[in-house]
Amino acid sequence: MKYKFITIEGNIGVGKTTLANLLSNKLNARLVLEEFADNPFLAKFYENPTQYAFPVELFFMAERFKQLKDLVGQQDLFQSLTISDYLFTKCLLFAKVNLPDDEFRLYQRLFDIMHHQIIQPDLLVYLHAPVHKLQDNIRKRNRSYELNIPNDYLYNIQETYTHYIKQHHIPTLFIDASNADFLGNEKHVEVVMEALSKEYTSGQHYLTLP
Repeated sequence: MKYKFITIEGNIGVGKTTLANLLSNKLNARLVLEEFADNPFLAKFYENPTQYAFPVELFFMAERFKQLKDLVGQQDLFQSLTISDYLFTKCLLFAKVNLPDDEFRLYQRLFDIMHHQIIQPDLLVYLHAPVHKLQDNIRKRNRSYELNIPNDYLYNIQETYTHYIKQHHIPTLFIDASNADFLGNEKHVEVVMEALSKEYTSGQHYLTLP
């Protein structure tokens, strides 16, 4: 493995955590998972986005910062690879969609202070799937507060991610996950693992699952 830190990213319901778990087991990697269930504002946000957008995003940013900041001083002698299921910049991308302009400007100032203290991944794996596939996955995992997420919201998140990926410099493996079944199709995981054995330059590199 040529990488020390790999991040799996993508829209809500695309399979980030599933793939991160599978890869960490197969590659004996340390796993860093977003602790979204601990956010006391999340369910309230989906019920009333206008009122709870700022506290939900602020809580997420604080938790992500703490998790990733701890990685800086840690070195596991038995696990040379770390895999996470989120990128710290995710904070800014979701905030851009969820917050009004004045709150977003304040949020961005806080983000900029924290961002420079966070290590960036050597490789970003971005999973892309159409919104109808995301909705199918969301229904299957059946988290009550997610079941009424509108398509427009998922489209906006998708567009924000795509715009960011075109601009940033982290080497990115862009995977078409339209037919992904990481739990049910071992071949899909094997194809991703084979792709991770290669070295990528900055920019986007594309992979389609069989």
